[in-house]
Amino acid sequence: MTADWLLLGVEAEKNRSVAFTGHQDYDGRADGILRAVVYRLWSEGFRFFLSGMACGFDLAAAEAVLALRGECAGMELVAVVPFAGQPESFSDADKRRYADVLTAADRTVVLADSYSRGCYYRRNDYLVDHAVRVVAWYIRRNSGTGYTVRRARHQGVEVLNLYEDKMNPTLF
Repeated sequence: MTADWLLLGVEAEKNRSVAFTGHQDYDGRADGILRAVVYRLWSEGFRFFLSGMACGFDLAAAEAVLALRGECAGMELVAVVPFAGQPESFSDADKRRYADVLTAADRTVVLADSYSRGCYYRRNDYLVDHAVRVVAWYIRRNSGTGYTVRRARHQGVEVLNLYEDKMNPTLF
């Protein structure tokens, strides 16, 4: 199901939206703080949580939203898929994880029918353009996550980096 408000960029919904970005080699070490941050953001009035659906941090963040959704009224997971067939190169375990998250998502936005050069950047741009806060697991500057964090900061979108200090995340 396509989220029309996301496609239209309605400000009322954007102002209640958070996007996730992080490295694919994320190992789960901040899962506890990630869940606490998602809950805190919901408590602050955020309702829409956008995941780019990549392996690693994106899926972990989506799973944190799904784990909390039952106790957090109005919380929605929005799966932002860069292209149909995204999980084709994933491991079998990650394909199952992806399928479970996609099935459980409240809304799905598929940005392209097939892979094309630059499709991941378009997905990252979409995440930044449709949220007022980004929660990141950001370590390496030369990466898609680095691009997304830099773009968010340039656009004036607040970035909370969970990697900086897992007990005291950094707000850029």
